[in-house]
Amino acid sequence: MRESYSFGPVFDRNSHTLILGSFPSVQSRAAGFYYANPQNRFWRMLAAVYGAEVPDSIEEKRALLLSNGLALWDVLERCEIRGSSDASIRGAVPVKIETVTGAAKIRRVLVNGTTAAKYYARYLEPKTGITATCLPSTSPANAAYRLERLTALWGAALLGEEG
Repeated sequence: MRESYSFGPVFDRNSHTLILGSFPSVQSRAAGFYYANPQNRFWRMLAAVYGAEVPDSIEEKRALLLSNGLALWDVLERCEIRGSSDASIRGAVPVKIETVTGAAKIRRVLVNGTTAAKYYARYLEPKTGITATCLPSTSPANAAYRLERLTALWGAALLGEEG
């Protein structure tokens, strides 16, 4: 099924780190915002890294990102996908990354999982000139990583090069 989504990137001119997923899940597309599946560990991990409360509302999620200099988006704008399965992605159309990189001084890119890494390297790295750091997916499908391990790995990447 051909899918696209209309919610754009979260960023402001102070964003220095861009986090990219692959494509929103069915639940995220329905909710109109990133990582809406309650089983996805993204928001719990991010809150733990920054010593914050786990955000509930979209406004709280935006505030957590922006207060820490983070931008959030996905690598793909449109694709054919079955449900939320990254493995089923076909006909990928990348986002216009210049939307973020043209307005914010992005110094590093972190990708959430290997699918995002693959599409970033293919479509977006040639435009940004920034090599992405691939981190383990926060998806519930990635059962090999518990929240504590995800938090440690993501925290090292997020806090290791602050500012």
